[in-house]
Amino acid sequence: MNSKSTLLASIRAEMMKGFRDVTPLVIGAIPFGIIFGTISTGTELTFAGAMAMSLFVFAGSAQFIALGLLAAGTAWPIIVLTTFIVNLRHLLYSATLLPHVKRLSQYWRAILAFGLTDEAFAIVSVRYQKTDRSPHKHWYYLGTVIFMYLNWQLCTYLGLTIGNLFPDIAQWGLDFAMSATFIGMVIPYLTNRP
Repeated sequence: MNSKSTLLASIRAEMMKGFRDVTPLVIGAIPFGIIFGTISTGTELTFAGAMAMSLFVFAGSAQFIALGLLAAGTAWPIIVLTTFIVNLRHLLYSATLLPHVKRLSQYWRAILAFGLTDEAFAIVSVRYQKTDRSPHKHWYYLGTVIFMYLNWQLCTYLGLTIGNLFPDIAQWGLDFAMSATFIGMVIPYLTNRP
């Protein structure tokens, strides 16, 4: 096996590990993407606007807050400020991951920063703590981002297109999935009883 194929195999392995490790959290996010799309149909937001929000904002909690504020007739500057404040936790995530990604190009850092979600942070920070010397851990990170991103887009689309087939989906008690998702994100950090 030549060095180029060894490199590609290593990159592919890291991405596939990222896909695999984030899968439980992707499953936990499915109801929320569908609910976001479904609820969007009952607001001033158009189909294209809701999809654009998922494509370009890609921040579930901020998107739900923005929908609620839109429904209440809140002014755009307040919506932007509120969602900015809600996502300030990402500064802490970024500070934690900075030592691991600072050697990457600006282009790489921008892509990874855009995809930094609660789920991606939980999975990726555990990967970076591992002591192996893989120089391709950023591909692992990219794998988690791609899977989460594609899942969110698909689920938003499903909510927008077939969500009306499920009346009052937001009232179905699917909020347990949020708790399960966050429990899944915390479990890897439990290393001792305290």
